[in-house]
Amino acid sequence: MIKAVIFDMDGVLIDAKEWHYEALNQALALFGLSISRYDHLVTYDGLPTSDKLKMMSMERSLPYGLHKHINTLKQDYTVAHIHALCTPVFIHEYALARLKSEGYKLAVASNSMRHTIELMMENAKLLEYLDFFLSNQDVEKAKPDPEIYTKAITKLGLSPLECLIVEDNPHGIAAAKASGAHVMQVQTTHDVTYDNIIKHIEVAA
Repeated sequence: MIKAVIFDMDGVLIDAKEWHYEALNQALALFGLSISRYDHLVTYDGLPTSDKLKMMSMERSLPYGLHKHINTLKQDYTVAHIHALCTPVFIHEYALARLKSEGYKLAVASNSMRHTIELMMENAKLLEYLDFFLSNQDVEKAKPDPEIYTKAITKLGLSPLECLIVEDNPHGIAAAKASGAHVMQVQTTHDVTYDNIIKHIEVAA
């Protein structure tokens, strides 16, 4: 029986993939670099910025000494996008409010930074429905490693089979499946509705 729903954030509750892509390229452009849209979609999507920069150092000779500076710039640009573009979405507010009222525990587990998650959840008016959220700063290994989901399940005091994870990209889906929980795969944020979540809960019952 499902007792909790754990959400990824980017591409699930917040349509922020483009913001992260543009913010990182804004930072990289200062050093004459960029990530193509194809590479972003096929290779980098869903990974923490730190992992993306490590890959660029191995594949494109980005100096490791620039990582911290680029990451800081990227976070600043991301925050600017959040303040300008992140607003409440009714289907998500309704879904989380109703699930919460029905007794489900709710959490977010994202590869994003802690401050970014809190800011997005506040701007989207979803923070009040969450029992907690976990960021890439709360784990040693980011997705596709299942650590963040295993930690969330433990924090909820439940078994994996009592949890439904909502994910959208291959790295996150791999992490969710490896945790042993039930997984709801979505294509876009528009798929994250109360009715769709309940259907997956009923199938898992």
